Amino acid sequence: MSNKDVMAVNAIRVLSADAIQKANSGHPGLPLGSAPMAYELWANHLKHNPKDPEWFNRDRFILSGGHGSAMLYSLLHLFGYGLTLEDLKNFRQFGSKTPGHPEYGHTVGVEATTGPLGAGMAMAVGMAIAEKHLAAKFNREGYPVVDHYTFALGGEGCLMEGISSEAFSLAGTLGLDKLIILFDSNNITIEGSTNLAFTENVAKRMEAFGFQTLTVEDGTNLEEIGKAIEEAKADKTRPSFITVRTEIGYGCPAKQGKASAHGEPLGQENVDAMKDTLGWPSHEPFYVPDEVYTYYKEMADSKAKAEEDWNKMFDEYCKAYPDMAEEWKREFSKDAAKELINDNEYWAPAEKPEATRASSGVAINRLKDHIPSLIGGSADLAPSNKTEMTGVPFFSKETPEGRNIHFGIRELAMAAIGNGMVLHGLSAYVATFLVFSDYMKPMARLSALMKIPTTFVLTHDSIGVGEDGPTHEPIEQLAMLRAMPNFNVFRPADRRETLAAWYSAMTSETTPTAIALTRQNLPQVSNAAPEDILKGAYIISDSKNAVPEVIVIATGSEVSLALEAKKMVEDKIDVRVVSMPCMDLFEAQSEEYKQSILPDGVRKRIAVEALSAFGWEKYTGLDGKIIAMRSFGASAPAGKLFEHFGFIPEAVADAIKEIVK
Repeated sequence: MSNKDVMAVNAIRVLSADAIQKANSGHPGLPLGSAPMAYELWANHLKHNPKDPEWFNRDRFILSGGHGSAMLYSLLHLFGYGLTLEDLKNFRQFGSKTPGHPEYGHTVGVEATTGPLGAGMAMAVGMAIAEKHLAAKFNREGYPVVDHYTFALGGEGCLMEGISSEAFSLAGTLGLDKLIILFDSNNITIEGSTNLAFTENVAKRMEAFGFQTLTVEDGTNLEEIGKAIEEAKADKTRPSFITVRTEIGYGCPAKQGKASAHGEPLGQENVDAMKDTLGWPSHEPFYVPDEVYTYYKEMADSKAKAEEDWNKMFDEYCKAYPDMAEEWKREFSKDAAKELINDNEYWAPAEKPEATRASSGVAINRLKDHIPSLIGGSADLAPSNKTEMTGVPFFSKETPEGRNIHFGIRELAMAAIGNGMVLHGLSAYVATFLVFSDYMKPMARLSALMKIPTTFVLTHDSIGVGEDGPTHEPIEQLAMLRAMPNFNVFRPADRRETLAAWYSAMTSETTPTAIALTRQNLPQVSNAAPEDILKGAYIISDSKNAVPEVIVIATGSEVSLALEAKKMVEDKIDVRVVSMPCMDLFEAQSEEYKQSILPDGVRKRIAVEALSAFGWEKYTGLDGKIIAMRSFGASAPAGKLFEHFGFIPEAVADAIKEIVK
């Protein structure tokens, strides 16, 4: 290793340690141990251009061990991505560009929000799927316009979490050869040695998943790390997993190899001792010699050529294949989706009762030709979720151009993989039963946090599941999803509202969407304009007078119950029925609009939803009633369950009469 490389690696260590020490908060262990492999990758193997961080054909790098964010920020600073020394000094401070864990969209050069261990590994799988799919779709002989790798770096924690196993099992099955995992193997977690709880042979597990497995015994040997990366790239049939043996807290005499190096500042004395051990020329915090900055600038400048060459090739490609150039524009544009607002074919109604899961299937198959980036699938439930695009191949080793995906029974990884595909520019949807959103929730939360429009299709949305019983009947799940910031939750009442939910999902740019759908058939009840449905709540059947006596608010399968109940009492009681398919969109409307639907002066309100009552108090108030589930469900035919739990028109009508009294 040249002296330049030694200094370049140690600059990452020093800046990371100083940032953590100044913040008096952070995780120095990973940056000190992983700095050599990160440097070798970024300097010599990662295709990237700091002058254009959004260059499409760049290699993707995801720090799955997001607690080591100080290392990533040091790399971004040194390579000239725009992070200043002042940004490093503000590590973990309010409003800084250097938060405790990397945040997509907040810090330039961060490809994904990471922190929940293993999530970055699974999102990397999604990015690798997107790369392979787009390459099959767009590349032509002599024009590899989509040709890049996805790298993810993480440690034992990422591999203990089940999400990584779920994702890697699928990655091996799909033969994602452009996926390369760097395993920072230091045998330490917060509580001590990994021998306490993690003694498996990780490489054998990865081999069983279908990965090429490589090992670098000395994590400070740049040459060996570089050889392993190139060997990984040379395998054109399998993803690769490189175990790099490192020492946590490397270079700090009092902390090296110890669990205490993981998640707490080293202490100023230990930082100084580390700098002495590494031969760093100064104890001054955040000091980096000019020659090191110069060296990094030379490397960064040289990275621009790859993009220059690609831009030239892409221009030639567009001339040679003008039809593909137009298709490329369509692939990454939201315009086609937005134009559907006036497309009568898209909004064509159903002629008879239909389960909203079937309505969703209709929507998907109407969207597939308008939105070429639409891709997705189900956790082994496509026939039940109705998520298959007909006439479209499934993504596989042999057919990477396919847009349907068999995710297998892997809800948690599926959600993260969907996020990865969206981060790469695709319009991805993932599907399962609503009750199993419990398995998906951490990754749905990440999509909301990252402000990316992943779509979650969640069928079998109530006790209408019936005979499968309470294990499969969601109760509290919808309230859980509604509680998330920046997350739109739809529960449509019929096909028209379902089409609106999909339109909203496909035109959203910064908010993910969940669509909760019925197993059972529902009548077609809405004739509202799409624009009204997209406001989240609207009057589906108004009162005779401008100010109603009672307002009944319902969602999904219960909207038809509310309408039937109104008919039963309308000769004596003036009732307005409001369909509220999406609370989140309703809350985003003007106060004037909200008052026009739910005027404050009308305090006699009833909410009807065959799920948890939690959250409805906001709309029913102190004087209102909520007809909802107060227990788990049961195993019986759906009709019997709705009757038993009070979700029938007669029960709603009785509630209207009672509230008027």
